[in-house]
Amino acid sequence: MLKRILGATFIAASLATASVAADAKPTDPQIVHVAYTAGQIDVTAAEQALKKSKNADVIEFAKTMERDHKAVNDQALALVKKLKVTPEDNAISQSLSTQAAKELTTLAALDGAAFDKAYVENEVAYHKSVNDALAKVLIPSAENKELESLLETGLTLFKQHQMHAEHLTSMIK
Repeated sequence: MLKRILGATFIAASLATASVAADAKPTDPQIVHVAYTAGQIDVTAAEQALKKSKNADVIEFAKTMERDHKAVNDQALALVKKLKVTPEDNAISQSLSTQAAKELTTLAALDGAAFDKAYVENEVAYHKSVNDALAKVLIPSAENKELESLLETGLTLFKQHQMHAEHLTSMIK
């Protein structure tokens, strides 16, 4: 679990460091890319859980993660199309993807209750980190009010995901 928390902490640190470095807060195109990447990471993790888990509660949680993160990403894509903004790949998105690939590999090696526990613990840590980054870096950096509103809506939803995951960790032995 410490490894997962460290990985999620790395995500938050990457976001904070990138925003502080040379006073270079992320631009709206970078924010969109980071937010979409973070959402897609959770969709991919949910898909892995749906393939591996046999636990009904974990499966239901994974379905919720997949549905909600796809919906928010669809809204983000519609917004960038409306605003004629091209999402911009950046170091934050790249570090998120690299860390997520490592975590997926770690989870792929687990089965049964060990997988369920590790998946849900990772979801807690990941949502804490992403929620922190949304609140402290991405939302304050957003210049477009519609983007800011979408990020705030996402944050509200993702806080619920975090609470759901925290509850689930207490149920999984």
